[in-house]
Amino acid sequence: MYEKRSRFNRDRQPPRRGGRPALPGPLPCADGVPRGQAETERTRPALRFDISTLSREAPVLIAGPTASGKSQLAMDIAARDGRMIVNADALQVYDRWRLLTARPSPQDEAALPHALYGHVPAQATYSVGHWLREVAPLLARPVVIVGGTGLYLSALTEGLADIPPTPPAIRAEADHRIATQGAAALLAELDPTTAARIDRLNPARIQRAWEVQAATGRGLAAWQEETAPPLLPLSQAEALVLRPDVDWLNTRIDRRFDQMIAQGALDEARAALPGWTPTLPSARAIGAPELIAHLRGDLSLPDAIAAAKTASRQYAKRQRTWFRSRMGGWRGITLP
Repeated sequence: MYEKRSRFNRDRQPPRRGGRPALPGPLPCADGVPRGQAETERTRPALRFDISTLSREAPVLIAGPTASGKSQLAMDIAARDGRMIVNADALQVYDRWRLLTARPSPQDEAALPHALYGHVPAQATYSVGHWLREVAPLLARPVVIVGGTGLYLSALTEGLADIPPTPPAIRAEADHRIATQGAAALLAELDPTTAARIDRLNPARIQRAWEVQAATGRGLAAWQEETAPPLLPLSQAEALVLRPDVDWLNTRIDRRFDQMIAQGALDEARAALPGWTPTLPSARAIGAPELIAHLRGDLSLPDAIAAAKTASRQYAKRQRTWFRSRMGGWRGITLP
């Protein structure tokens, strides 16, 4: 996929996720796509991105939709420069999920320094504010920050409003209303400015905006207008956003989920089944609700897999929309 590749990535053996025995057929690469097929796509002549054009000193930021190859590009750049790879994915922070969130394999994490992966308990609440506080000290060293959570990367480069924490009682009320009434009921109660700006297809964003308004008496948009200066202004970083062809990406998404199942994603979901709480942020891992529904007898395995693939494609579409609307100043890389 990338024109200039490090010797490390050409020579290293493909990782096995989760320490499970190797399965027959192609093994996955860092982004979870079977290696034989993925390597063909990586070398297609349509993409010619030379990492030697990137600064060796400035922080590198990589955004892109799920399954687009962000992790492999980050590994190449980190290996070239001796950088730390820092996670900017809101679900890869949780310790419960490795396969379903396509976290780097243990072998990848041992080969190059990684930070903010799998360090948060599944029962904990973790926000963009938590992430910014943990990222701040890491910026003192060479880093490549990679992930698909646009809010994290925008907060890093544009700043984040200092909003008071949500009281537990308001969070519980919001959880209950989302579960019983749906996001539309909360959306209808938002102030007009916030409602006009918010991603109406993202229930988590709607719930967050409702909680802020209920807790502070002010709309989220009003808080955002008082945003503090960013930790890392965009002008001081090498900012890349991957822009894949939709059909190409959907094929990769479907194939990667099949690989996840073959490598034990169902076992990962089974381990999460006792005490499963669908309102937790960690429960939003793509594919987790569908596999849990299968384990509870509500879906056949083929139907659960099909639903998870659909959810992944829908998530990728929301990511692409965010990147188009919020990352116009980033350097776009067309795929394949």
